[in-house]
Amino acid sequence: MSKGKHSGLDFLDACQARVDEELDRCIERSSASNRLQEAMRYSVLGGGKRIRPALCLGAASAVGHTGDNALVPACALELIHAYSLIHDDLPAMDDDDLRRGRPTTHIAFDEATAILAGDALQTLAFSWLTETGSFDAETRLAMVRELARASGHKGMVGGQAIDLESVGQKLTLSQLETMHRHKTGALIEASVILGALSSGSVSDAEQASLTEYAKALGLAFQVQDDLLDIEGDTEIIGKPQGSDMARDKPTYPALLGIEGAREHLDALLNHALNSLRDFGPEADPLRAMANYIVARTH
Repeated sequence: MSKGKHSGLDFLDACQARVDEELDRCIERSSASNRLQEAMRYSVLGGGKRIRPALCLGAASAVGHTGDNALVPACALELIHAYSLIHDDLPAMDDDDLRRGRPTTHIAFDEATAILAGDALQTLAFSWLTETGSFDAETRLAMVRELARASGHKGMVGGQAIDLESVGQKLTLSQLETMHRHKTGALIEASVILGALSSGSVSDAEQASLTEYAKALGLAFQVQDDLLDIEGDTEIIGKPQGSDMARDKPTYPALLGIEGAREHLDALLNHALNSLRDFGPEADPLRAMANYIVARTH
């Protein structure tokens, strides 16, 4: 575990540098509203591990691509993720004041500006995918379709709706995983699929294996998040520790107990890694990312 964690962190650091440079370059510093532009940049460039872009670049590597073409979809994924965090933190949603160790966007600016910044980042993500010259029209359409599916009512937004509806309720494991396959897992799955699509030459068997990996990893990511909400330190995780428990939200530890949640996490990690058994060393970045995600402290 230790070796995978460190190599995953190295890969993540390298991806973060590339993605941050591209995001900084491509999010224009001028727009119809300077305040809106400032809020967009604050939300996107104010930290973040860039796990989803790294999975996108790692998937491109797994199917034998250098990953250069995957940089645009990787950035588009981060824009969608940033928009979702802005909206999740709003008073009408999770009502959080702290994100990544800084005031959330609606606290740093105001609620209206935060809502508009999220809207602008969401549309910018699709704009980048449609305008890039790195792919043919068919590939761009496939990427837009996948990102829209993962982001919308059948994916992330649908999962968030289930989450809000489930406060104070005790869900079964199947219900909990349905919620998180949508809320968290859909965008992680899209990250891997977009990375594979960027190669232009992914086989059906490779796509199926990568999708299975991403589905298991998406759930593992959430289990670790739930454990960190109980065991993490606010200064390290960058948001208030215990916030899910305080809101009486359904979580894996609440359902399975802490030890049961850890056992479930190990099973999901093994499933994710086993899904890559037919890949060679070119998939090592994805293996390292899986080990990192289940061992991370924030």
